Parts: sequence; C-alpha cells; structure tokens
Amino acid sequence: MKNSDDVDGPEEVAETKKASKSTKKEKVEANGESEPVPKKRGRAKKSVEEPVEEEENGEVEPPVKKPTKEKVAKAPKEKKAKAEPKPKLNKAATNFSNIDFGIPGGEKEFNYKISSINVAGLRAFIEKGGFEFVEHEKPDILCLQETKCVEDQLPDAAKNLKGYHPYWLCKPGGHAGVALYSKVMPIHVEYGIGDPEQDSEGRILTAEYEKFYLVCTYVPNAGRKLVTLDKRLRWNKLFEAHVKRLDAKKPVIITGDMNVAHAEIDLANPKSNKRNAGFTQEERDGMTDLLNLGFVDTFRHFYPDKEKAYTFWTYMANARAKNVGWRLDYFLTSERFLGKVVDNVMRSEVMGSDHCPITLFLKL
Repeated sequence: MKNSDDVDGPEEVAETKKASKSTKKEKVEANGESEPVPKKRGRAKKSVEEPVEEEENGEVEPPVKKPTKEKVAKAPKEKKAKAEPKPKLNKAATNFSNIDFGIPGGEKEFNYKISSINVAGLRAFIEKGGFEFVEHEKPDILCLQETKCVEDQLPDAAKNLKGYHPYWLCKPGGHAGVALYSKVMPIHVEYGIGDPEQDSEGRILTAEYEKFYLVCTYVPNAGRKLVTLDKRLRWNKLFEAHVKRLDAKKPVIITGDMNVAHAEIDLANPKSNKRNAGFTQEERDGMTDLLNLGFVDTFRHFYPDKEKAYTFWTYMANARAKNVGWRLDYFLTSERFLGKVVDNVMRSEVMGSDHCPITLFLKL
C-alpha cells in the first residue's frame, strides 16, 4: 500500500508597495539565494521562458525562449512521431506449426500419452488459445492445475472438450483447482485427500484405471516469507499416506505442479533461493521422502544431468525469454511401473501460462 504524505501548499510572498530610492530590494528565491531587483527603465518587450527541467542524468537544460507570434506562423508544423508500443515481456501466442509433438529423435515407440499443465487460470488459458495444445498433442489423458474456476463458471470449451470425459474440482473462492480429461472413462474418480483444511481449496483428483492410478495434484505453495510452509508440510504427510495406500493396490502415476525444485539443477538461481518458497530444505526433503516410498522422478531418470530444463518462468523480467526458470512440474511413477515409461518431454515452446506442458510417453 502506498503511503500518502501531507503536501504543504505554496507559500505566498507579499510584495511591498513602497521601496526606498537609495536601497535595492532583494527577492528571496526558493533556493535561498538572493537576486537584486532590477531598476525600472520603461516598458520592454517580454520574452517568455520555458520552465527549467531536470533530466534523468542530473543535467539541467538551459531555458528556451518561445518564438514570437510571427515566427510561429512562418515555422513549418512538425508531425508528432507515434509512440511505439512497448514489447510484451512474455509471449502469449504459440506457433504450433514449429513444434514436433512426438518424442525427440523419433526412435522410441509408445502407444499412450498423459499431459499435464498448470494453466494459471483456465478461462484465461482458453482465451489465449491454450486448448489448441490438446489438438496438437492429442493426449489420452490431460491433467490441469490452478484452474481457478468452479464448475458453473466453466467456459463451453472446457465443458465440451471433444473426445474427453471431464472431471473438475475447485471450491468456491478457491485459488487452486484441478481438472482431468480422459478419453477412456476411469473406473473410479476420488475427489480430495480426505482432510478438511487441504480439501477446502481443491488440490487433488485420483483416477483409477485398469493398469494404474493417476493422481493429478496442485501442491500448496509455502508462500511469501514462508507463511504457509507449515501447511505445506502437513500436506506432504497426507499425500505420502494417500499414494502409499494406492501403491499397495496397483502402480501409481503422480503428475502436476508440485511446487518444489528438488535439486540445484532444477532452477536457474539456487544460491539466492535457499529460503524462498519452492526451494527450502524442508520442501526438498519432502520430495526426497516421497521418492523414498518407491517412486521415480521420470524426467531425471531419463535426463539425470540435463541443465536449464524448466517448466515455470515468472512473468517478470522477461524470465522466459532468458530461460531463468524452475522445474516445478513432475511425472513420478511407481518403481515397478518404470518399464512402461518411454519418455518425459517438456513442451517449453507452448505458451498461454507461466508454466509449460509436460507429456509422459508410455508403452502399455
């Protein structure tokens, strides 16, 4: 919030009507210096001066005299140059014709795709043409996070995505929200994690399929100055119990914005973010604990040493163009399911959100 300071009005300076003929009066200027009052010598032609302006570099431009009326009439009129529009910091439109939606190299065989993206507001994402991604990627299952949109607010494009069975979870007034679109109807869909505090925002959908469970999640953020770190750590324990229960029955695929960069390689500036949300030691340890339950970070499985591979870029400071980002979006799978996983690909060229889509390729 901006503070409003009291502003004093300009001081009024009274002029004396009588002046001594032998003594020169001095005017007191605003800067504290005095200037002698010139003697009256009859009427002279006035020249009007522009106000003195201080430039950004601290230099002062000399006063410029205004031309007389005759000169103004003769002077040619100059056309004002149109101000050029300021460039956008981050692109919003995607050139889909330049993107190969297969697996890089094209040598791996697959027959199933799952895609995930934090849309940063489903309605805005659709307005930016974000659902064109679905037409090109053609995933068998699409998972969305941070939809910020309860069911009665959903645009028609979200309600009627051709060829998909839709499932949504977002609470009124919630800033979270998740959604799942599936070509094949799941056996069962579970909404929430079973905890009133965490389920008040709508952060998890669990869909059961014949060969696996799919968990679409938007993990709570630790917040500015880590004000919600405790809430995040409580979530971690609930989530571990949830996926452990599922994994006892059949393999599990976990996907979504998990709001943590697990290792230093997973963000551009690790040293300056040690105590910032998403890279605290507590959050990183939470990811380690989850993996130790018998899950695999599939991206790091295929690309253990790949640097500058990110899924999120802040809208500020042209971060995406400079690739100053974080890897916050994941596909984790049960260790025993890893043989079905062919690849994990980031679609960093796809715009429409401050996150990019990720796609898991499977051979079932």
